[in-house]
Amino acid sequence: MNFRRGRGSDVPEINLIPLIDVLLVIIIFLMLTTTYAKFSGLEISLPTADANKQTEQPNEINVALTAAGQVLVNKIPLATASVPAISDALRRAAGDTREPVIVINADARANYQSVVDIMQAAQTAGYPRISFATQSPH
Repeated sequence: MNFRRGRGSDVPEINLIPLIDVLLVIIIFLMLTTTYAKFSGLEISLPTADANKQTEQPNEINVALTAAGQVLVNKIPLATASVPAISDALRRAAGDTREPVIVINADARANYQSVVDIMQAAQTAGYPRISFATQSPH
């Protein structure tokens, strides 16, 4: 007896619509997550060494740092190079000036931590505008 005579054979089908839906969801997920994967970094404008010397502005405070680590604020040496001492000297040098520009003249052989201390002292004193002085090569 042949019970299968009236039936045709079933061909297996793959339904593509759910597969396309899943792929679209994955693509949208990847598009959304990759836009937030940007590298965050500091935008630093480095000074060029071949520029002409600018005229001195009245709201500048010159901070010199020697190779030995001595700090001079407007050519007045400080007793200690600590952050609070530099911050107090910057406030005294600024006087009534609202937003002075702190110009850091650091020796090429100066300790990097000393430069960071000067920048931290300027931030502590409330002066966010900092510039670095360079000289042209001979």
